[in-house]
Amino acid sequence: MSDSERPILHKTASPAPSGITDPDAGKTDAERAKELCLLYLICFLDRTNIGNARIAGLLDDVPMTTSEYNATLTIFFVAYALFEALANFLLKKMKPSIFIPGIMVLWGFCMLGMGFVRSWSGLMAARWWLGVTEAGLFPGINYYLSCWYKRSEFGMRAAIFFSSAAIAGSFGGLLAAAIANMDGAMGIAGWAWIFIIEGILTILIGIASFWMVHDFPNEATFLSNEDKARVLLRLKADNQSSAGHEEFKLLYLWQACVDWKTWVAMVIYMGPLMPLYSFSLFLPSIIQEMSFTTPDSVVRNQLLTVPPYVIAAVATLAVGYWSDLTGKRGVYNLVCAPIGITGFIMVMASTNPVVQYLGTFLGTVGIYPCIPLTITWVANNVEGMYKRGIVLGFVIGWGNLNGIVSSNVYYNAPRFFEGHGAVIAYQFVGIFVGSLSMMLLLGIENRARRAGRRDHLVEGKSPQEVREMGDNQPDFTYTL
Repeated sequence: MSDSERPILHKTASPAPSGITDPDAGKTDAERAKELCLLYLICFLDRTNIGNARIAGLLDDVPMTTSEYNATLTIFFVAYALFEALANFLLKKMKPSIFIPGIMVLWGFCMLGMGFVRSWSGLMAARWWLGVTEAGLFPGINYYLSCWYKRSEFGMRAAIFFSSAAIAGSFGGLLAAAIANMDGAMGIAGWAWIFIIEGILTILIGIASFWMVHDFPNEATFLSNEDKARVLLRLKADNQSSAGHEEFKLLYLWQACVDWKTWVAMVIYMGPLMPLYSFSLFLPSIIQEMSFTTPDSVVRNQLLTVPPYVIAAVATLAVGYWSDLTGKRGVYNLVCAPIGITGFIMVMASTNPVVQYLGTFLGTVGIYPCIPLTITWVANNVEGMYKRGIVLGFVIGWGNLNGIVSSNVYYNAPRFFEGHGAVIAYQFVGIFVGSLSMMLLLGIENRARRAGRRDHLVEGKSPQEVREMGDNQPDFTYTL
């Protein structure tokens, strides 16, 4: 096989050194991934349940204008985005087994407090602190998983993890429908019970997670020294030279900031994130405006939000599986984007409730799979534990900052032209154009490395200096 014909995804991958084969240690980690899904399910449920609370009577007891309600959605994303990049640094310093359960307990108390607010300013304060405390979970767990798995294994794991967001949307509708029947119990409104019950549930799971979450491979207490070596060696064989201990240096921050992939990835990731939050925050209201239901059918409206999320979870898992199997990432974004765009065009252009409702299914298929897929793509192409953590923080933080747009474009019911139009634009520019650009640029760089045009970058450097180059090493091959 000529050099130009070598496969791209794992050119440098080989059996682990020292005769150690790909281990049983990976199986242990796969079992733990299920527990992380539970944590993110609760996280996503807690950040989006305000949409369910709204149609359950929140605005009746806490008077506010449409602009003020949108501000309560916006302030969450501001806090969330501001603290995400910092969160990955704290995660590495404090250890996952302490940091992740700790922030979960804190946001559970924030959620519980939302059930007792009686003013718009109180709700604003609660949403701000909810954003601060939740900021570390999604980027932190994706960063954490990327430090355990080979690049060819990460797509499906990220999909399993993120599918819990779709399950949260489904479960949130069912739970809200059930809790709505508690309206008036103990003199507390149904919308308040949504926050109270979910807050208590979050606190309890957060406390339990102190015994569920483990640390990075070189620190995990449940592994023997032999198993730690197996995990580290298999990652190094996958060209992840920083799989072991790494000290923080400002060099890694600088590398993240000047890397063109960071900025293109930020464009791609905002493509599905803004539509995701629009969909999850406003789906109950969108369904409420469809002509086959009535505004006062609260329970029915909540239940109708469930099926689109089920389809989203299935699509997310399918795309994660096939992207790992084929060793490709970007092409699946190029397939999903047109499907999502078609769905939102159906919701926006038609007045037929059946067509509109079917459009919500296509909308979820075009949005949800792209999020873990893009995170996987970014993690695959950034080498170095600290650099990867910083880049993921930037990318995910910027994507979530676009949640500000999500919470301010859905008005003028029942057609929501402005909101649906903005979602379509984000999907086209971010997911489709951004992914196509990334694929083309990475392909050009891979060809240059295969041809030896980057070999001069390591001349005169010590082995340590070469390791610190991360994915700039000439033998690192990018995933397309």
